[in-house]
Amino acid sequence: LVDIVKQGKALYVGISKYPKEQAAFAYKYLKERDVHCLLYQGKYNLFNREPENEGILRQAQENGSGFIAFSPLAQGLLTNRYLNGIPEDSRIAKGGFLKKEALTDEVLKKVKGLNEIAAQRGQTLAEMALAWVLKDDLVTSVIVGASSVAQLADNLKSIEQTNFSSEELSIINQILK
Repeated sequence: LVDIVKQGKALYVGISKYPKEQAAFAYKYLKERDVHCLLYQGKYNLFNREPENEGILRQAQENGSGFIAFSPLAQGLLTNRYLNGIPEDSRIAKGGFLKKEALTDEVLKKVKGLNEIAAQRGQTLAEMALAWVLKDDLVTSVIVGASSVAQLADNLKSIEQTNFSSEELSIINQILK
């Protein structure tokens, strides 16, 4: 996917969900035509670390582009929503994109472990999950889907504490193995 924005005589482009090799081609192609790639958008969260593992975050930075993470809360799995079962009004119960099969015993165990770390940090699980995505300069922004002003206010609390100790990061990585 490509988004194109024209501002005066300058042309800016955003790319989305390109594999690393195709993104490299796109960055080069655009640069040769004096078109600026402002951002790369991709799915990135504690459960989906492909942009990090595949070098896409670093590649965006090296090409002067920002990275915008979408689905930073893994469609609600990285919140307190499913800690005690599946609520009747939840995405899983309604049968949307998030399927019941996604909430395995193993995933629930990880969610509960991450929730404990979040509590130790004085954050909700959602706040910590968003803070983790924003922990360094490789991610420019996140796209959050808030269904209420209160939920948006809770999400904004995440930017108050985006620093993680090396011990916290190590424990998080152990939980996610």
